[in-house]
Amino acid sequence: MRRSALLFALALLMVACGQPAASRPTPPPVVSPAASIVPAATPADGPGRLVVMSHDSFNVSAEVLAAFTAATGAEVEFLKAGDTGSALNQAILSASAPLADVLYGVDNTFLSRALAADIFVPYASPYLAAIPAELQLDPSNRLLPVDYGYVVINYDREALAADGRTPPASLEELAGPEWRGQLVVQNPATSSPGLAFLLATIAHFGEDGDYSWQDYWRDLRTNEVYVSQDWSDAYYTQFSGSSGEGPYPLVVSYATSPAAEVYFSEGRLSEPPTGNLLVPGGSFKQIEFVGILKGTQNEALARQFVDFMLQPEFQADIPLQMFVYPANPEAPLPDLFTQFAEVPAEPAAITPEQIEQGREAWIEEWTEIVLR
Repeated sequence: MRRSALLFALALLMVACGQPAASRPTPPPVVSPAASIVPAATPADGPGRLVVMSHDSFNVSAEVLAAFTAATGAEVEFLKAGDTGSALNQAILSASAPLADVLYGVDNTFLSRALAADIFVPYASPYLAAIPAELQLDPSNRLLPVDYGYVVINYDREALAADGRTPPASLEELAGPEWRGQLVVQNPATSSPGLAFLLATIAHFGEDGDYSWQDYWRDLRTNEVYVSQDWSDAYYTQFSGSSGEGPYPLVVSYATSPAAEVYFSEGRLSEPPTGNLLVPGGSFKQIEFVGILKGTQNEALARQFVDFMLQPEFQADIPLQMFVYPANPEAPLPDLFTQFAEVPAEPAAITPEQIEQGREAWIEEWTEIVLR
């Protein structure tokens, strides 16, 4: 999720708390190879209408979606409900009279909260057999993994080269005086990647010891880190690597951003103008899930849609629609991903349970340290 001055209107994977815009690119539909969808769940009683609630970054190509309609006779309506946190909150508040049949986009930063709300119907899709176990974080199968991505720091290659600098080799170095006023991050209270990066620093520096995550953020504040409210402002306005107009050569974004820059250049670029800062402790793996909402009157059809999302045809559509990785390894990756979307070796190790227990307190502490 990042983009170029050509438009990458998103706002990953993956997560925030109340961010006004989603945090990933929302490209226009791309024509994909025709899909052959064979429903595995019990067919619904004739054609119907399925409502799918999601965050604003959800996208699927028209041709792939048409294959589902052709196979089931059902029309699908998408209800985009803001960022991940906003969509989940709406689903929880409307639990007694659900606004949708299916919710897509809960990620591992909100997984425990979503399960504790008890708003999903368990469903062990037969297509889960193809999904790696490390992505299946809910043993009850109320939330099933669909995709994943990595939040990292991106850097502007040209800007650093012009100054004769190489990218920082560690998070610690980034807090040093030579990188003063060079980094833009997002507010974790309002942005999904902002929260993911905060979690990465918590996992890396810890809460105790001689140098904690709180100490690190105090140093970043002293180092004049810039805080945006959402990904779009950070990437398109403040970052120099996308529009070329921002003052900051480093930005929190996604490991697939360089690939997106090339893709949306429509042939103008053969190499990305941005790179990924893959330093120890500097990345977070976002996993996104889908679940069937309790109270749906279309449970059989909802099961078919969940199956559809886990099948290779839909999964192969994910990378160039949402710039995240398909959960199903049988889905091929586009060349752009294999060339330019680097995978961090050791993303932050932090469980959904730890996130749920600490999230609100961490955000409060961060706000006190960085913004007040």
